[in-house]
Amino acid sequence: MERDISEVLFTEEMIRERVTRLGMQLGRDYDGRTPLLLGVLKGCFVFMADLMRHIDLYCEVRFITASSYGSGTVSSGGVRLGDISQLDIEGRDVVVVEDIVDSGLTLKRLRDCLLEMRPASLRICALLDKKSRREIEVEIDYIGFECRDVFCVGYGLDCAERYRNLPYIGALRPEVYI
Repeated sequence: MERDISEVLFTEEMIRERVTRLGMQLGRDYDGRTPLLLGVLKGCFVFMADLMRHIDLYCEVRFITASSYGSGTVSSGGVRLGDISQLDIEGRDVVVVEDIVDSGLTLKRLRDCLLEMRPASLRICALLDKKSRREIEVEIDYIGFECRDVFCVGYGLDCAERYRNLPYIGALRPEVYI
């Protein structure tokens, strides 16, 4: 697995320190409230688990599936959302937890759908922000790291369901996924 990585972009220690700070910031920003953390599966699960351990207040957790990749490595442009009709977020403080934002298409569609459900507030927390790939502008309230345009894996991020278990975030060698 490690031989498929061209370089480590964010080490375990870098991730741990940044996630700790993000969790503490969320705790301050939502002091006295009970935010709902809405994780976008599957890539967010490692990040979200670590993040919520650093939020020192009551919070709730839900998950949603959303994708614009299918089985490829580049956004397809079409966005598929899981069933959000079962989410009861009206009047709630919602924090969408996302692994990576690149084109912005998935997040924009999800955000628009959630806003129709009238939450008290809606903020976005993303581990990685790949601005160079942005096709549509979306506001991200909490960002772990800005990332250059390489295919990232590890710490929950995958390529064909592989590499999620790496404890760091690395750049996947192009010959592996092309």
